[in-house]
Amino acid sequence: MSHRKYNILILGSGGREHALVKKISSSKNVYKTFVCPGNGGTSNPKLNIFNININLSNFDELINFVTTENIELTIVGPEQPLVDGIVDMFKKKGLNIFGPSKNASRIEGSKIWAYKLMEKYNIPCPKSEVFDQSKLAKKYVRNFNPNDLVLKVDGLAGGKGVILPKTEDEINKTIEAIIDKKIFGSLNSKLLISERIYGPEVSVFAFVDGGKSSELAAVCDYKRIFENDEGPNTGGVGAYSPPEFWERKLQNKIKDEILYPTINALELENSSYSGVLYMGIMVTKNGPMVIEYNCRFGDPETQILMSKLDSDLLEICMDISKKHFEPNKVIWNNKNFCFVMMTSNGYPGDYESGKLISGLENLKDYNIIHSGTKILNRDIFTNGGRVIGVVGEGASMIDAINQSYKGIGKIYFKNSFYRKDIGKRAINES
Repeated sequence: MSHRKYNILILGSGGREHALVKKISSSKNVYKTFVCPGNGGTSNPKLNIFNININLSNFDELINFVTTENIELTIVGPEQPLVDGIVDMFKKKGLNIFGPSKNASRIEGSKIWAYKLMEKYNIPCPKSEVFDQSKLAKKYVRNFNPNDLVLKVDGLAGGKGVILPKTEDEINKTIEAIIDKKIFGSLNSKLLISERIYGPEVSVFAFVDGGKSSELAAVCDYKRIFENDEGPNTGGVGAYSPPEFWERKLQNKIKDEILYPTINALELENSSYSGVLYMGIMVTKNGPMVIEYNCRFGDPETQILMSKLDSDLLEICMDISKKHFEPNKVIWNNKNFCFVMMTSNGYPGDYESGKLISGLENLKDYNIIHSGTKILNRDIFTNGGRVIGVVGEGASMIDAINQSYKGIGKIYFKNSFYRKDIGKRAINES
């Protein structure tokens, strides 16, 4: 990569985007970084990092901004603009953008489309059936114990589209709510009913361009709000890496049976994949199986992933956007990391925002990642359910966990909450 300086735009407002901003602005080839809309941690004019406010669904206005500000590369954080085809629009205008096309983003945008792809190309996944009539769905589930099934909304549902029913009554009400009452919208009134599989879950990431892929990186995240994985599902409240069960044999199996069959299948289906591919995998007693695909960086996994990446993120994303990808340029380290997220009490249900966050000035030596925060008159306030977190690093997993919680202990806002057991299972198992 030449040593000229580039202007970069990162789309999104969460912890994932703050982690991307920190990583990309450490590149010696970056001049200015714009974040749209960003959060209380992503703005730092002294370092040439600026938040801008454009609606992420307004592609014309984004293209106008990119052209006016001479942005050389746009990186898309959230899934919605990808599924809506932002990459196709930018490419049509000859603009560099990192992320998959609208066609390829269906791998996350439609669980039914993804399932049919896996079935057609023999990619290991739980057996599933598709329903758009509640009567037929209810008839089908009668043959099963509700604990043996998972209900999945077809389209994007903000992390709330996967339901693990406990009783027959719950399963029937869920079917009615999705298909008849259309609680996730009329476009989301189809249902995928899958057999429930068991085993450790892992988020596996690779940089991909067409048939080419980097080595894999693996992070385990925590979705439930309370300790011991109890309470409702969230967008993710903690993570650690490397997983205690992550070894070469498993990596090779995932590459041979899931990763390459997936990217080759996408090529064959006129949906060639370009960007970061996120495979949600369960390691069952019969081997690894796909529980979901995402067409973007994960959150909270990216908070750790950016510390695992020893390579220049700008160079990788630029190469992929220009179709010059060299997979061996992607180097992941194997250091120990733990990430703990502080949330607003009540999340993922009702919670209050606008609480003053204090203690951040004592954290100069910590890797702090902002999620739901905003700046008002130089003070930082809570502005979301998932508020702020700390990435700990250590010679051992225990050290990484301790470092993370030490940082969390220095941050204060009213009615804050966090899990106390993030990373514990990695120690208990090893």
